[in-house]
Amino acid sequence: MEQIVDYKNDPGNGYTNSLLCFMQLFIVSNESNTYYFANNNKEHFAFDADERFLPVYQFSDKDNKKITHLHDFSEAVLRKCALGELISKYMVLVASEQKMMIMRPYQIYAVKAIMDCIEQNRGNGYIWHTTGSGKTLTSFKASTLLKDNHKIVKCLFVVDRKDLDRQTREEFNKFQEGCVEENTNTETLVKRLVSEDYRDKVIVTTIQKLGLALDEDNKRSKEKKKKGELTYKDRLAPLKDSRIAIIFDECHRSQFGENHKAIKNFFPKAQLFGFTGTPIFEENATYKQVDGTIGSYTTTKDIFEKELHAYTITHAIDDRNVLRFHIDYFKPENDRDASKINEEQQKKAVVQTILSKHDTITNNRRYNAILATSSINDAIEYYNLFKEAQQNFIDADDSEFMPLNIACVFSPPAEGNKDVQQIQEDLPQEKEDNKKEPDKKKQALTSIIKDYNEQYGTSHDINNFDVYYQDVQQRIKDQKYTNADYPHKNKIDITIVVDMLLTGFDSKYLNTLYVDKNLKYHGLIQAFSRTNRILNDTKPYGNILDFRSQSDEVDKAIALFSGENNSNRAKEIWLVDPAPKVVEKLDKAVSELEKFMESQGLECRPEEVNNLKGDTARCEFINKFKEVQRLKTQLEQYTEIEEKDAEKIEELLPEDILRAFRGAYIDVAQRLKSEQGKENEDKNPEVEQLDFEFVLFSSAIIDYDYIMRLIAKYTQTEPKKQKMSKEQLIGMLSATSNLLDEREDIIEYIDSLQVGVALDEKEIKAGYQKFREQKNNQEINIIAKKHGIEIQSLQSFIQEIIDRMIFDGEKLGDLLAPLDLSWRERTQKELDLMADLIPLLKKLADGREIVGLNAYE
Repeated sequence: MEQIVDYKNDPGNGYTNSLLCFMQLFIVSNESNTYYFANNNKEHFAFDADERFLPVYQFSDKDNKKITHLHDFSEAVLRKCALGELISKYMVLVASEQKMMIMRPYQIYAVKAIMDCIEQNRGNGYIWHTTGSGKTLTSFKASTLLKDNHKIVKCLFVVDRKDLDRQTREEFNKFQEGCVEENTNTETLVKRLVSEDYRDKVIVTTIQKLGLALDEDNKRSKEKKKKGELTYKDRLAPLKDSRIAIIFDECHRSQFGENHKAIKNFFPKAQLFGFTGTPIFEENATYKQVDGTIGSYTTTKDIFEKELHAYTITHAIDDRNVLRFHIDYFKPENDRDASKINEEQQKKAVVQTILSKHDTITNNRRYNAILATSSINDAIEYYNLFKEAQQNFIDADDSEFMPLNIACVFSPPAEGNKDVQQIQEDLPQEKEDNKKEPDKKKQALTSIIKDYNEQYGTSHDINNFDVYYQDVQQRIKDQKYTNADYPHKNKIDITIVVDMLLTGFDSKYLNTLYVDKNLKYHGLIQAFSRTNRILNDTKPYGNILDFRSQSDEVDKAIALFSGENNSNRAKEIWLVDPAPKVVEKLDKAVSELEKFMESQGLECRPEEVNNLKGDTARCEFINKFKEVQRLKTQLEQYTEIEEKDAEKIEELLPEDILRAFRGAYIDVAQRLKSEQGKENEDKNPEVEQLDFEFVLFSSAIIDYDYIMRLIAKYTQTEPKKQKMSKEQLIGMLSATSNLLDEREDIIEYIDSLQVGVALDEKEIKAGYQKFREQKNNQEINIIAKKHGIEIQSLQSFIQEIIDRMIFDGEKLGDLLAPLDLSWRERTQKELDLMADLIPLLKKLADGREIVGLNAYE
């Protein structure tokens, strides 16, 4: 990493310095000459829209071409006006989370394009920003900047579903507390539209509510006319000729219908802006309807006139803002002709394939999946087949089998329910399916919800379907919690759907889509994109397991949505390398590790890592082995690896050698991490810049309960019959970063157990908790004596922090008040005390974040 300019200590750059000094910024570049900001500790001062640290933020021009020359970078970013605008307009302070977010370049260009279009009154336009690229933040910024534009009377952000209305409001209010309120009904919407209150200038609503307000033929409007009262449309008449900005989210969906026409007709001076990840072009404007006839969409360009800015999925994958796809096309076993297999046999084969591959493809259930089916009947059949198949494993008393938690969601027959009718506006298959044998569909869904209630202890029913649907979505997102914080029994492993969740639904912990449904063009891209949100290196790509061999449709979709000038190389950007190529990369990475160890005069063996001399060599080892582990993690999630490749992987790194290297890595990483951030003259810049990526060395299986279970088995088994020795148990624990803060305590506890005394899991857990409390109390006593603080006061101080998970600096001052120190002495005492307390507090927090503690780290 090279430092280019230090704007904190450069007195010759006064204006820029005055803007940036409070951030203490450096401009730095990496090996590929990508420029970004960091502070004087090479830490990162801001997050982007996906809450990732800023080094992934790359400066690009409006055509998404990366800026790699320092002169061009300075001209584009560091000019007084440009830098001032970046800080004043395109950063978001999220007070509730104590962090600053910065918009990515393509988001800034999109907002500028909308603002220029309005300023010059140049009609309508659309923004083509791929799914997962942060359209909500872009639209939020556009909306809030328009709030201060006096030429615009109102700014409406329009979504096409009730759940997206709720989701958008929550996101907007996270960016700026209280900036939009809920429109519980059309009456509330109309009141806000005619209100002159500044707080009502930006409104988030559904297109259905807006359409209802403009419809004179609906039941409520007719009743008002009979009574001689003003209809909604009459009350909105004063706005008819006003300049209004209307921003449509995912403008390829319902907005192309009658509601959209009504809005355009009533507000002739409105400027319409559409956001879409998958525009409608001539090529994908026609489609086969459920009844077999050919339907057609109006193209995005026909409605919104012109493209204002484009950031395609090709750009996003290339910039690592979304993941690539790993697509497997399923073939029946033994290469049997699929046409000779009946539909039920095919579905059973799909279920068996999913059961056999799910743990691999989801990194041992660290992530979850969606199964997309072609009809409600198919969804019901799959649900029942999963129940049957899993029950067979349970009846067979298979001790290795752990049942998957399967949920199923599809809309019920509407039967006049307005919420269901609204949901079904964008669910054509489900809407049509429910017309045939609706009672059977209701009965099946009632049974599915009953199973769901038994599994999760809920009390949902089909009459409140929307509440059930919301709960399913939340449980999919709850995958983000560890099993220790939120047990697996509360989570969903696979959700079976027809149309639902395949557009607009986001969860970073969903990494797999199983497909038994015909998809094409924008529908295919939207569905695939549920899996490719960036998280960390344990999620290297979005997994697609296609049971309909739709490779031709995938190729067509890639060609259409890759954007201009990208189609030639799009496929290699979108799709991951085949397994043999990744094995080659692993071979090279292992070879690089071997060369490095030999250059240090050491054999490439785990036990030799401790003999590395100096932090520079240790840093090199961290980087070399981290690449080995990253590639190994990728290969572990491939569902189809040929035998020769599997043998090659084992030959390169046998499992016991890999585990030992992982343990060595964690030891070295912990040692170097303890050195980071320390203020001393000889601190190593290479150590400061290291990212240890401990998540690569974590395990979805080896959690607290798993370890306690193994310890119990270890005590209950005669030494000769033990499947795992004490040394192997400790070795396994040392090779994972899951219980990093507790590892030494657990190892000490294992060593303290009396040989020959059998204990069950409950006794092991109780014994460990008692052991841990005693050790923590000893540590607190030592810290209290060292700093001259009363033991009881320190215990109460620590307990309050852990209870609230908030560190209060004022309470620290109160703790030290009895020492009667001068201001200077107290400041130093705080620093010394916190240096001892932080490791203990982190251990007691069990991986949870203590708000406010990072100020003392």
